[in-house]
Amino acid sequence: MSDETRLIHAGKLTGPLARTVGPPIQKGSTVLLPDTAALYDDAHHLTYGRAGLSAQSALQDALAVLEGAVGVSLYPSGIAAISGALLALLKAGDEVLVVDNVYKPVRRFCDHVLKRFGVTVSYFEPRLAPETLVGEASDSVRLILLESPGSLSFEMQDVPRIAALARERGILTAIDNTWGAGLLFRPLDHGVDISIQALTKYAGGHSDVFMGSAAARDPALVRKLADGIHHMGWAVGGEDAYDILRGLRTLPIRLARHGESGLKVGSWLQGQPEVARMLHPALPSFPDHALWARDFRGACGLFGFTLRPASEAAVAAFLDTLKLFGLGFSWGGFESLAIWCDPQLSVRRHAADYGGPLIRLHVGLEDPDDLIADLRAGLDAYAKLAD
Repeated sequence: MSDETRLIHAGKLTGPLARTVGPPIQKGSTVLLPDTAALYDDAHHLTYGRAGLSAQSALQDALAVLEGAVGVSLYPSGIAAISGALLALLKAGDEVLVVDNVYKPVRRFCDHVLKRFGVTVSYFEPRLAPETLVGEASDSVRLILLESPGSLSFEMQDVPRIAALARERGILTAIDNTWGAGLLFRPLDHGVDISIQALTKYAGGHSDVFMGSAAARDPALVRKLADGIHHMGWAVGGEDAYDILRGLRTLPIRLARHGESGLKVGSWLQGQPEVARMLHPALPSFPDHALWARDFRGACGLFGFTLRPASEAAVAAFLDTLKLFGLGFSWGGFESLAIWCDPQLSVRRHAADYGGPLIRLHVGLEDPDDLIADLRAGLDAYAKLAD
């Protein structure tokens, strides 16, 4: 053989891989099949790398354990997981009920994509009674999309009750469970059909990789979700899958620290004169605290609070004074973040008065006492302009 041919075929693995604590990262589009019969035998052979190789498969197995699921589909981002699940399950003429405190990109997808393809989107008030929500749903409602707690204002729904009532009417339920991360809350255990996460957040844990997941127990739904990915041509890379799987190994420890520090910071904020209201499900003063205490095994580091009314300049002074809290829209990583939420609230169908400027914090893994000192400096700057 010529040098060109020998180089093309040289360096192929001839023996078994060494066993490591993490899965091997395989990179490949082409999958070599053992014989002609296997070329079109999709039921028994992986025929193309886009479907995922070793690292992706290992991540799916781990997420199935975390979620208590029969199968898990992987998507290239959290919003792709929600949009992909909706596209896989809805058709023209269907109606979807979406909680009004839903993640902003989900609303954008619903309003600009689903509606264009003949799916009716109706938004419901987050604290609407389950009996009213499901009982008044039209016969065309195919799915109810929940987010509990909401990622800006943190209202909660009675998820088990909604799921039970919806099942009686043949309506599917899905939930964005990124706040609960599959560890603090397991939606499938409470009757929800599809549990969705932005793995970008707590599962990844380091703010450096994008991915989403949708988990289900019903084999028919598992198949529909997988088919949806196949039809859309989506894929996630092996390196990204490896990073998310690595993050899962430390998820319980990190979430415990996020939750403990967040509660300490939230409890301190509750006593500050500049703060009008706390929006933290784990605080007894929160209106939906009983639901959280019943269904959740802990809290993460994401919560909100409102400042006493003042000008936008005062809000900017508060945020711009912070040194340890970065100003950024994501969350779930090791770092602390803060945003002003009011500009995002105007698109909601059901107006709510939160009593002042709404601030969202993600409490990271820093020392909470240092974060409290940082917030106190910000509040001092706020107070000077609020007086």
